[in-house]
Amino acid sequence: MSFLEEPEPMFLLSGIRHKSRLYSETLIQQATASLSASSCSNGHGKVGDACRDDAAAFRLKMMAVGAILVAGVGGVAIPLVGRKRRILRTDGSLFVLAKAFAAGVILATGFVHMLHDAQTALTDPCLPESPWQRFPFSGFFAMLAALGTLVVDFASTQMYERKHREEQMGLKAAASAAAAASAATSSDSIVAAAPEFDEEVGDGEDPMHIVGIHAHAASHRHTHSHPHGHAHTHDDEGQVSSHVRHVVVSQILELGIVSHSVIIGLSLGVSQSPCTIRPLIAALSFHQFFEGFALGGCISQAQFKNSAAALMASFFAITTPAGVGVGTALARQYDSRSPRALVVEGVLDSVSAGILIYMALVDLIAADFLSRRMSCNFRMQVASYVALFLGAASMSSLAVWA
Repeated sequence: MSFLEEPEPMFLLSGIRHKSRLYSETLIQQATASLSASSCSNGHGKVGDACRDDAAAFRLKMMAVGAILVAGVGGVAIPLVGRKRRILRTDGSLFVLAKAFAAGVILATGFVHMLHDAQTALTDPCLPESPWQRFPFSGFFAMLAALGTLVVDFASTQMYERKHREEQMGLKAAASAAAAASAATSSDSIVAAAPEFDEEVGDGEDPMHIVGIHAHAASHRHTHSHPHGHAHTHDDEGQVSSHVRHVVVSQILELGIVSHSVIIGLSLGVSQSPCTIRPLIAALSFHQFFEGFALGGCISQAQFKNSAAALMASFFAITTPAGVGVGTALARQYDSRSPRALVVEGVLDSVSAGILIYMALVDLIAADFLSRRMSCNFRMQVASYVALFLGAASMSSLAVWA
């Protein structure tokens, strides 16, 4: 009996589609209902209320703005200002070790801080059990963000490489035209000089034979010089590819850092509890300094113009303080315990965690630790791994206080 003659499979598929549609509609309705603006404490607000002091919190926020701004400016400026100095050159050992430490800080920020905060927000008791308690949304959104960053990374690299190839092809075409014109001029001068050689060599020499000797010599010189130029072309292409990677990495890293810096600043700004703000000042200053160092190193390696580098550095440095300022202004109207705020904060924390984890593992750690320079220097390998683990451990330990 054929599939069309048997009605049971058709009824079974129809039932599955119907149940799936009902479940999807119910899931969407529950998720929408959970985004209500109603507040919920469930005992979490008692500690904050016991330590609430608006005046003291405001003073601490102003201190936090100054400390975070100074730390961010110092971190991002050191690689940019010192890139021409021998001790802080981008190919120096000290820079490699400091960048490895900063990569550990960024990795721990993504795994230990941002992803944990996202998990806490999206599994808060204020949110309904379905769907927030039945699916690991924090890890899911972090995975989507990491995959999205991979796509953006790949597409941006392809775009920049294609742009550079077109520029190189234009330069090669211009050079070929100039070489052809030079060769034509040289050939004319050889032909013009041929009768003089004929007069000197006498009746036994064929003038065309003399011209052929000179033409062969010119061709011989060109043939031997071409492989050398070809080698330079391969070397230039490698340098262009490396430059493109540094450009893309610096821009995507800034995007990831800025996105979670805004969230951190807003979270600190809306808090009215000195007990919460006080430990955050030291933790965020430490975190901002080494994130700035990693970003400044990538900007330095990308060899941006001074104006572009200064713009990127300034944008990074002011993002968290600006977030603190906006959060302070919204502190009276913003309810961080509302389901809507919890969902938005959890999703943004998850996305930031995915971006930071991808950038730390792929574009900072793998790019440096799997490089030829690192594989040829055992001492550098050991020192870099020690710096990486120290950075990750240092940032992870701050989770005890913040």
